[in-house]
Amino acid sequence: MSNDAPTGDRPAPAQDAPHRIRRLPQRGSYDRAVIDAILDEGLFCSVGIATATGPAVIPMAYARRGDELVLHGAPASRLLKTAAGGAPVCVAVTLLDGLVLARSAFHHSLNYRSAVLFGVARELTDPQDKAAALQAVVEHLLPGRSADARPPNEKELAATRVLAVRIDAASAKRRSGGPLDDAADDAWPCWAGDLPLALSPLAPRPTTQGVAPGPPPAAVAAYERPRRTG
Repeated sequence: MSNDAPTGDRPAPAQDAPHRIRRLPQRGSYDRAVIDAILDEGLFCSVGIATATGPAVIPMAYARRGDELVLHGAPASRLLKTAAGGAPVCVAVTLLDGLVLARSAFHHSLNYRSAVLFGVARELTDPQDKAAALQAVVEHLLPGRSADARPPNEKELAATRVLAVRIDAASAKRRSGGPLDDAADDAWPCWAGDLPLALSPLAPRPTTQGVAPGPPPAAVAAYERPRRTG
């Protein structure tokens, strides 16, 4: 995909929509398939909300379940407590794909894919609902892991606030390819191009606590992050 190619997605939202992309809108997309792919590949998000003492943003693990995003944390969390009360929530997920090294300092950039969504959270209070939502988070981190790990007990469920944020509005923004230098810099004597980056696992390290876990299972030993196509 070229840097400035149109997405060919559904029409842009209204001018006052909070998820409308104003800066370089040609890099934007409002296609849920594009947005969901970014959410499903990401591992953690940044959650923002306006609280009584000012704005707050915290990172956390998450999982997408259809049209909802599962968030969790301590019941005393100011952000989660405010979100549970019905305050609007903003969630952002960013995947870094590479460094863009231009001939000019001004045109250095990053190749990335990001999704920003807006919605209102509902708190999950039923123990079975909370357990299922937390299982989804574990499965998002490592598929199949919840079959091996001990599920949360009553005390742990009570010590966790679980929210489900419906994706009411969302947008994606993407950049790929090389630098876009000015023609006047075409002969500047330095290397220019893009340096792809990828999130790759290293060798698993067993815990030193408790009984020795033995060799890692195949899901851990052969773990790979999804590879972007296109």
